[in-house]
Order: sequence, then C-alpha cells, then structure tokens
Amino acid sequence: MAEKKTTTEETQVAEVAQEQKVEAPKQDPKEFLKNFDWDKYEEGIERVDESKLEEFEKLVAANFVDTADEEVVQGTVTYITDREAIIDINAKSEGVISLNEFRYNPGLKVGDKVEVLIDIREDKSGQLVLSHRKARTIQAWERVNAAHDKEEVVTGFVKCRTKGGMIVDIFGIEAFLPGSQIDVKPIRDYDQYVGKTMEFKVVKINHEFKNVVVSHKALIEADIEEQKKEIISQLEKGQVLEGVVKNITSYGVFIDLGGVDGLIHITDLSWSRINHPNEVVELDQKLNVVILDFDDNKSRIQLGLKQLEKHPWEALGDEFKIGDKVKGKVVVIADYGAFLEVAEGVEGLIHVSEMSWSTHLRSAQDFVKVGDELEAVVLTLDREDRKMSLGIKQLTPDPWTDITSKYPVKSKHKGIVRNFTNFGVFVELEEGIDGLIYISDLSWTKKIKHPSEFVAVGDTLEVEVLELDVDGRKLSLGHKQTTDNPWDKYEKEFALGTEHKSAISEIVDKGAVIDFNKDITAFVPQRHMEKEDGKKLAKGEEALFKIIEFNKEFKRVVASHTAIFREEEQRNVKAAKKKAATSAEESKPTLGDANEQLQALKDKMEAGKKKK
Repeated sequence: MAEKKTTTEETQVAEVAQEQKVEAPKQDPKEFLKNFDWDKYEEGIERVDESKLEEFEKLVAANFVDTADEEVVQGTVTYITDREAIIDINAKSEGVISLNEFRYNPGLKVGDKVEVLIDIREDKSGQLVLSHRKARTIQAWERVNAAHDKEEVVTGFVKCRTKGGMIVDIFGIEAFLPGSQIDVKPIRDYDQYVGKTMEFKVVKINHEFKNVVVSHKALIEADIEEQKKEIISQLEKGQVLEGVVKNITSYGVFIDLGGVDGLIHITDLSWSRINHPNEVVELDQKLNVVILDFDDNKSRIQLGLKQLEKHPWEALGDEFKIGDKVKGKVVVIADYGAFLEVAEGVEGLIHVSEMSWSTHLRSAQDFVKVGDELEAVVLTLDREDRKMSLGIKQLTPDPWTDITSKYPVKSKHKGIVRNFTNFGVFVELEEGIDGLIYISDLSWTKKIKHPSEFVAVGDTLEVEVLELDVDGRKLSLGHKQTTDNPWDKYEKEFALGTEHKSAISEIVDKGAVIDFNKDITAFVPQRHMEKEDGKKLAKGEEALFKIIEFNKEFKRVVASHTAIFREEEQRNVKAAKKKAATSAEESKPTLGDANEQLQALKDKMEAGKKKK
C-alpha cells in the first residue's frame, strides 16, 4: 500500500494547530484553512510579550553565528579523529577540518580555540565547510600589512634556501629574504641560517602578486648607525682600533670597525711585496689597524696594518755595506731589472746591465725568474732614501781584464749575431764581449742596405778584430776581412777596354744591369745598350760588352755594348781615311819627279835641236 503523501495544506494546518495548542482538525485541510479566522490568529501573535522577544534576540546574538561565506570566525575544537578535527562555531552544525591544516601545530587538542574561515554554509550534504589554512592566510596578510605600515619587527622561521636568498615563514606566509638583506657583511654560508627563528622587518609588499620581502639587515643597520655615529665622532689619525676582516679584494681588505668600514690598501698590509691580500689576512680575522687618513665627512677611512710594525729598513743592521755579498729571493721582475728581497721588507734592484758583462742589453727575464734564490753584491746603499742597488755579474771575473791577449787586432774569431742596427751588426764573441761590424765591413762586393739582407740573428759569423778600445770597452770587427779582397784580382781582369760576354740581368730606369760573375755586377747606360741595327738590348739577351769604367774603391763597373761595334766602325773609318790619304800621297808629284820630268823634257828638246 502506498504511503500517503503529506500536502502543503496539511503541513500548514499542523503548524497552526501547534501554535494554537489545539488538536489538529480532522476535516479537509483546504476547507479548514478556508474557514479559519486569520485576523484573530494574527492578533494573537501580536499579543506575544515584547520583552520575551528582545530576550530571545539577545540570546541569538550571543550564541548563534551568522554563517556568512568567506568570513573568519573563532571556533573550538570539540573532537579530533585520526584525520580530522571537529570545530564548533555555534552554528546550526559543526564543521570538519583536515588535520593537514594543523601540521604547524602538532600539539592541537580538544578545547583549543582556532581561527576558521567559513567557506560554505551548507554543501550538497548540508555540511558546514570550514578552512583553518585560509583563515590563517587572511589574518597573516592583515598582520603583515599592519607590520609594514607600522614598521614593526616581526618574527619569522627560515624554511629553506633559494636562488638569491632564503624563504622565511612570516605568520604562515612565505616571504623572500634576499641574500643582501641577511646581514651587513657578505654571507658565505647561507645554510647556517636554515631552521633558525629570527627577527625581520617587512620592507616590501606586492599585493598584485602576493609577494612579501623582508630584511634582517635593516634591523642591524639601525643599531649600527648609532654605533657608527659614535665611532666616527671619535676618529683620529694615528688611532689604533680593533676590527674584523669583512671582505678581501685584489686591491685591498675591508675592515669592519664596529659599524664603520675602512680599507687597508694592499700596499699597506705588509712591508714585503705580496701578490694578493689573502697571503696576509683571512675573512673574519680580528686584528688591530691604524687610521692613516679619512675624508672630510669620514665616510672613507684609510687604514694600515704594516704601520704597526717598525720599518724593516730601520731594523736593518750595520752588516749591510757596499761590496758585501747578500742572498735573497727575486720578488718582482721588470724589463729593466729584478727586485731581490734580501730581508723582510728590504729590497734591492738588480739592473739588467748588472746581470751580465755583455754590453748588449737584454730583458731581465732572460737571466732570472720570480722565486729564484740568488747571491748578489751590494753596489750602492742609501739608508735615508731606503734604496739599494745590487749586481750579480760582479760575482764573475770581468772578461775585459785580459781582452788584449784574448782578442788582439787582426786576430780571427767566430761569434754569434745578437742584434742588428741600421749601420751594422753586433756579434758576441763570448759572454760579456760584444763587437760591432759596420755594414761596410760585411762584404767586399755586395752593396748591402740593411744587415738583415746578409745575415740573421743567431747566425755564427767569422770575424777579424779591426780595432780595440779597452777603456771604452769597444770592439770593432770585420767580416769581409776574413777573406781576400776579390777586387784586387778583378782590377786586372776587368781593366778598362777589356771585353766580356754576358746577358742582361735587369732593365732599370737609366739602363740595364749585367752580372759578369757572383761578385762583379756592371751597369750599362741606356745609350750604351744600342745594337748595331739600332735596336736596344732586351732582358736576357746575351751580348759582348766593353768595360768603360772600373772603380775599385767605390766598387763601380760600367760596361757598354755599343762601344763594341762603334769602335769597329771608327777603326774602319780610320783605316779608310788612312788608305785614302795614302793613295792621294802617292799620286801627288814630288820635287824629284819634277826634276826628272824637266830633265826628260830638256833631253827631248835637245834631241830635237840635233835633228835640225
């Protein structure tokens, strides 16, 4: 049998009967409601005691929560299961929150008051939906904004390290702590802060992206600023203070004087030369420093460390004097020489000219290198100016002491080409003995514009000593003198008028060049290049040439091809003239001939007379 369905009219009748405290009528509900005296019913309602209504409203306001969505209220933990916490907020029903939202509070227990957010008054199943995490977030943002606006100090928990800084939990919000805002000094180990609870100041909030930036450095700076003012007011030159190494750079060390930073330049760290400040100090090291100088507002403070010790030159004993041999280590090398540290903070310069007896100067790197342990001789010593010059060549004999016996004039030797100049070549006969070969003494026959055309650096060259100046330590050498002068022989072979056969080697502006042999190169003027047919000689063309000039001193030879056939022509002309003159002479009557002719005529005339 189907269950009877309750109608709306029946429900309304039941409510009216309950209000009137009478038994519900058994008649048709529709008919009952139609005939019911509603005016009388409403008057009865109005007669309810007004004081009781006000009392009821007060009770509702005090105990009943108007569960509006997205509202943060306070609730009480009434029951805890393995996975959930039951929260009473004085609403129609209790709410349920997952224990995951209370992970930060493992000690949660029944009766604890907690903040919750009413997400939904009733879900599909009629359940009140609450969130403790959202409530904490909303309250946290309110507290963060208030701390930022009022510049209050907040406490946070450093959760982990991230790129560029740390992540800090502030009121349940993850805030960013930049590495530069952790401390006033550079941080080398960020991990040491992870897991610590520290005080911070909220310095920036981005509401659009929900980002919060905090600073621990800002709190330190506030304290340091007070200390800084006090320290700066007491600063004086020459004052010795204790400080901590804050930062090390290649050019110096920054010292924290208690809120005020000062710089020790690398040159003021040690009396000895150092390559990097970390050879002397290390980070976080405490040390005493002296104030050397500062600017007008004392914002830049120059400090010194070595000035706390006596200058090494002042502690240098009388055992150092000129001529003494000393030992030391090469600390710096330059092209002009090397600095030898003979005592801590005391250096002497070994000039490159004092490294070898050779007059041909080279770079100091050719003789020594940094770190070499050397022995040297003190050449000069100036304690007032704190300067010392040293020499190492003085440890060996001067090769010029017996130069006259080793390298007499006209003696022949072999040397190594060390250097070129425009006017000659420097040849080293031995360490410390250099000689100069002038460019004119390199070859008997070749015309050399630069020594590099004839020889290369490092070549071994045979030389002859031409001049020796012991006082001036100068040696004049010659290379061509080691061989006979071929021009003595060529003076006869290529005498004026001699004829030689050769080919045109090169055509130049004013003529041509021909090579008679490896030593003799002759010049042919343009007018002397004409052939018998009137044409000019071409490059590579072979012909007969006559020497028309030979100068042994200036090594000049001039030849002519035209002179060959022109001279022949001249000889022919002379012969023809001579023959013609001879013929004319023979045909001309002489005095004897005239006498003979006269005699013959006389005889003829006399013979005629006889006939008559």
